[in-house]
Amino acid sequence: MTYVVCEPCVNCRYTDCVVVCPVEAFHLDDNAVWINPETCIDCDACVPECPVEAIFAEDKVPEDWQHYTAINAEKSLSGLPIISEKLDPLC
Repeated sequence: MTYVVCEPCVNCRYTDCVVVCPVEAFHLDDNAVWINPETCIDCDACVPECPVEAIFAEDKVPEDWQHYTAINAEKSLSGLPIISEKLDPLC
C-alpha cells in the first residue's frame, strides 16, 4: 500500500510532509506535491505533517478523490523532480 496526495494540496502545496519522508517519495510540480507509489514505504510519517489533511492511505482515499491515486502515480513517474526540502506554500 502507498499514501496518496489529494485535492487539498492542489494550488496550496505545503511541503512540511516532504521533510519527514525517509525515502524521498515526493515529487514536485507547479501546483502540488505527489507521492511515488513505487518509493513510498507506507510509514505514515507524512500524514500528520500535512496542515490541509491532503494525504491518505491508498485504501482510505475518499470516494470523490479516488482518481488521485492514478494522478500521484502518473505525476511522480513522469520525471518530476524529487523534493525533500521545505518550500513556501502557494496558498
